[in-house]
Amino acid sequence: MIHLFMIKPTQESVEALADESAEKTLSVFELIMGGGLGGQVIIGLLFILLLIAIYVYFERLWAIKSAGKTDPNFMSQIRTSVTAGQIQEAKDICSRHQTPVARLTHKGISRIGHPLEDINTAIENAGRLEVYKLEKNVSLLATISGAAPMIGFLGTVIGMVLAFHELATSSGQAEMGSLAEGIYTAMTTTVAGLIVGIIAYMGYNHLVVKTDKVVHQMEATAVDFLDLLNEPAT
Repeated sequence: MIHLFMIKPTQESVEALADESAEKTLSVFELIMGGGLGGQVIIGLLFILLLIAIYVYFERLWAIKSAGKTDPNFMSQIRTSVTAGQIQEAKDICSRHQTPVARLTHKGISRIGHPLEDINTAIENAGRLEVYKLEKNVSLLATISGAAPMIGFLGTVIGMVLAFHELATSSGQAEMGSLAEGIYTAMTTTVAGLIVGIIAYMGYNHLVVKTDKVVHQMEATAVDFLDLLNEPAT
């Protein structure tokens, strides 16, 4: 019969393992400060980009949500006023609603009496202007989402170059522990760059979806308004 014996660890060995694991644990602050001046500059730049991305996201999100709020009775009120020939009242209704849909409708009402093609062109031009306002600074998020990982990778490459330069100048006598520490410290810039890039990318896509919904509302309103102008002729 084969007997299996388990060696019970002593208190000293447990404490030694605990001390060893504690020594290998580094905080995020220690990783950043241990990356040298170049790594600290890269991390600082990425932090600034993160703040810009967060500000642009929430500022645009609030603006797009405000633009998408429309009164469900808006078009019925416009239809009633235009059908009754009360053009000024229809304009006043549009002025009370500070939304892209209301501004597009106001532009169309102000062109009543002109050929339908001219009215359609005026609404399209006003629509392009409204879309430009909605997409203001959104492209900055796309830029950050692409630039942040590249900036982080640049910091890692710089850290790797410095680490291997230290190895070369020491004629191969550099301690592997300090060399490895320099390498994984340099990798923190890539991690930071990826985090900032992912946040900016997700924020950009979310704003694009929200903007598309408002654009679809404007297109539907423009079609309804043009149909309203066509009704007397049918």
